[in-house]
Amino acid sequence: MENLMGLLRIHVQRGVNLAVRDVVSSDPYVVFRMGKQKVKTRVIKKNINPEWNDDLTLSIADPSLPVKLEVYDKDTFSLDDKMGDAEFDIGPFIEAVKMRLEGLPNGTIIKKIQPSRDNCLSEESCIIWSNGKVVQDMFFRLRNVECGEVELQLQWIDVPGSRGL
Repeated sequence: MENLMGLLRIHVQRGVNLAVRDVVSSDPYVVFRMGKQKVKTRVIKKNINPEWNDDLTLSIADPSLPVKLEVYDKDTFSLDDKMGDAEFDIGPFIEAVKMRLEGLPNGTIIKKIQPSRDNCLSEESCIIWSNGKVVQDMFFRLRNVECGEVELQLQWIDVPGSRGL
């Protein structure tokens, strides 16, 4: 607990045009890893455009570690099939949270991150002030697969008694 800085809430919104891994569809779910932590969404049956709307939480002790996400197709009688992966850096988001902004108009853009070879973003990602919190919307193009994107939103949660930011 002494190394804990706070919690990162990942709101996994949806997948778009995910790869087909069963006969005509897939049963996708997403796994997030950061260091030794692993969290995953629920499985959405027979859908290559799933709406998860799942909230997952990672404990943050070292914000320099990348967050890795992998999409899988759930199979009953064999190993689950990979449907692509991506990874992202939470550094810019953490820097925005550290600013301890207050009283900004709702929707104020704090920082914009452009898609590049160094990240898996499929479009510009904005860190914004929304309803009294810093949030970041991210849209990822999955790697190592023929198609597919995943949309999510990051939010910081302070933990009383942690070392904080």
